[in-house]
Amino acid sequence: MVDEAKLVVERVQTGVRMEKRLLKVLKALAEYHDLTLGDLLEGIVLHVFEGKCPFGEANLQRIADLKKFYGLDLDSTASHHLKETKRSRKAARGDSK
Repeated sequence: MVDEAKLVVERVQTGVRMEKRLLKVLKALAEYHDLTLGDLLEGIVLHVFEGKCPFGEANLQRIADLKKFYGLDLDSTASHHLKETKRSRKAARGDSK
């Protein structure tokens, strides 16, 4: 068991850009578990950093259902091949044209 005093952390606000459908699935999963998106992401990352899958079979099925609902057809093979449209890059910078 981890000592409760060691669980005190400092959280910071971050501006992370993410694929839209992927974010929708993550938000829906967080909502389902009554977690904030940040809490869900922290849990996922902590598990993955230890080489563990953060989800059991029931959650993996829920994720598959959410991916289908939101039209998310990406898998891990896409992770280093995603490219933004010029339009979304401009919007991120605040360019009007």
